[in-house]
Amino acid sequence: MKSSRFRRRAGWSLVGLSLLLHILTVYAFSRQPEFLAAYTVMPIWVWGGIGLLLSIVAFWFLRAPLSLILTGIWAITVLLGADEARVIANLGKSAPEPGQAGVADGKFLVRVLTLNCKHFNYAPNSDPSLDIQRWDPDIVLLQEVEPIQVKRVADRLYQGHGDYRTFMSNGIVTRWRISREVRNQLYRDQQVTVMKQPEGAAIEVVNVHLEKASTDLRLWNPDCWYNHRVNRKVRAVELWHTLQVLADTASGRPAIVGGDFNAPPSDPIQSLMKGNFDDAFVQAGTGWGDTYQRRIPILRIDQIHSTRQLRPIRCSAVTTRHSDHRMVVADFLMVP
Repeated sequence: MKSSRFRRRAGWSLVGLSLLLHILTVYAFSRQPEFLAAYTVMPIWVWGGIGLLLSIVAFWFLRAPLSLILTGIWAITVLLGADEARVIANLGKSAPEPGQAGVADGKFLVRVLTLNCKHFNYAPNSDPSLDIQRWDPDIVLLQEVEPIQVKRVADRLYQGHGDYRTFMSNGIVTRWRISREVRNQLYRDQQVTVMKQPEGAAIEVVNVHLEKASTDLRLWNPDCWYNHRVNRKVRAVELWHTLQVLADTASGRPAIVGGDFNAPPSDPIQSLMKGNFDDAFVQAGTGWGDTYQRRIPILRIDQIHSTRQLRPIRCSAVTTRHSDHRMVVADFLMVP
C-alpha cells in the first residue's frame, strides 16, 4: 500500500514538473524575454529532453495516459521549435559538393564559405587552408585570424590571383576584385564590395564576429542571468550598427552577411536580419547544421544570410579538424 501511494505521488510530481517545464520553455522560446536569456541560450531540445525524461519516468510510476500525452506534447514542441528540425522542409535538396559550385538556371553559382579559424591555434598544424581549398569557394569569411594567415588562405586558394582584406581579427578572401572597403571602427565586423566576374556585378559582403557569448551556465547564480541579459544586448547593438552601415553605404545592392554571430537562430538579435535577409541554411540547408563545438556541435552560431538578389541553392555545415568551429558552405544564384 505504501509503495503504491509513493509511486502515485512520485508519478504525479514528475508530471507536474514536466508540465511546468513545458510552460516555461514554450514561453521562453516564443517570447524570448531578456530576463530568460540564460535559459534560451541552450537549444530547445535540451529542455525538451529533460521534459521527455520526466514524463517517461512518470509513466513508469503511474502507467497513466496523461504522462504519455505529455510525452507527445513535448515531442511536437521540440519538432516545431528546434532549429535543427527546419531542414525537414528541405528534403530532396542536395548538399554542396567539394570542387566548383557549378551552374543553376544557366548561371554560375556563387559559393560562400565562413569559418572561425581560432587563429590557426586549435591544435598542432591547425592551418585550415587545405580544407577550405577543397570547396573552391568564391568568397571566404574568416574570423579569429591574423593578417598573415588571411594571405596564406588567399595564396592557397587563388595562387596570387585573388584579393583579400583584413580588419582587426577578421578577413575576407575572394577570387574576384575587391573595389571598396567600409570600416566601422567601433567593431571588428568588416564590409567590402566584391566585383563578381565575368559580368562585373557588385556584391556587398559583410563579415561579422559579434561579441563573444556568455558561457556561464550556473543557473542557480543570479550573476549568470544578469551576464546573459547584458551579453545579448551588446550583440544586438553591434549587429544593428553593422546593418545600419550596410544600409547607409550599399542600399539596394545584393549583399551577403555571414560569419560568427555567437548567437543561435532563435536569439532575438536574429530579428534584425528578418525582412531583408534569408538564412541560407533555413532556405536550402541539409544535414546537421550546428557548428559549435566541432566535436559535439549543439549551436548554429556560424551562419550565412543573403538579400533576395542572392537565392540560396545549397547549404551545409562541414567539419574541419583545424578549428573548434565547423565551416558553413553555401551556394547562391544571383537573380534579378
